[in-house]
Amino acid sequence: MAKDFRKEIGAFYSARRDPALVRLPAIKYLMILGRGHPAKGTEYREAIQALYTLVYTLKFSGKKGTRQREMPVLPLDSLWWQAGRKGFDSRAPGSAWRWQAMLAVPGFVTQAMLDKVRKEAMAKKPLPALRKVRLKTWKEGLSAQVLHIGPYAAEPPTIKRLHEFIKEQGHRPRGRHHEIYLSDPSRTSPKKLKTILRQPVS
Repeated sequence: MAKDFRKEIGAFYSARRDPALVRLPAIKYLMILGRGHPAKGTEYREAIQALYTLVYTLKFSGKKGTRQREMPVLPLDSLWWQAGRKGFDSRAPGSAWRWQAMLAVPGFVTQAMLDKVRKEAMAKKPLPALRKVRLKTWKEGLSAQVLHIGPYAAEPPTIKRLHEFIKEQGHRPRGRHHEIYLSDPSRTSPKKLKTILRQPVS
C-alpha cells in the first residue's frame, strides 16, 4: 500500500519549468492553518515542526513491514491567500497573509490514528501546534503548475508566467495559491531551491 501510494501520488510532486495542466485527485493531508509571513515570527515554523513530528511518529509507530511503517514522507505543501481578495500578492503586508501547511498521507490514515500518535508526541515533547493539526481530504482538480528554481522571494515572475499560461489555455484562476517545497532550505542554496507553484483553474 505504501508503494502504491508513492506511485499514485508521486507524479503530483514533480513539475517542469514550462507551465502545464494537471488534474489532481482527492488527497488526504495532515494540515494546520495559520497567518503571517513565514519568515517573521515562529507560527509557520512551529506548524511545520508539528506536522513532521506527527508524520514521523505515525510512520515509526507502525511495525516493520506494515504499510504504516513503509509510508513515504512527502514534501511539504502550503496554500497561501489573503482574506478578502482574489489571488495571492506576496507584496502585501505579512500580517495579511494566511496559510495552510500540509503533508500528504495515505488514505488508510484515520482520525483515530492521528489522535493516538498526537498523544504519543505530546508526551515526548508538548509542542502547542500539535493540537492544531487536522486530518482532511483536499481536492483541487484541474490545476496549472510550473517548477520555480531560485529564492522564494524571486517567485513573482514565475507566478506571472504561470497565470499568463492559464489565460492562454482559456482558463481562470480559482482557489488558493499552492506551493510544494521540494528542497530543504536549511541544506540548499537559495539559488538552487526547487518549488512547484500550482494554481487551481476553472
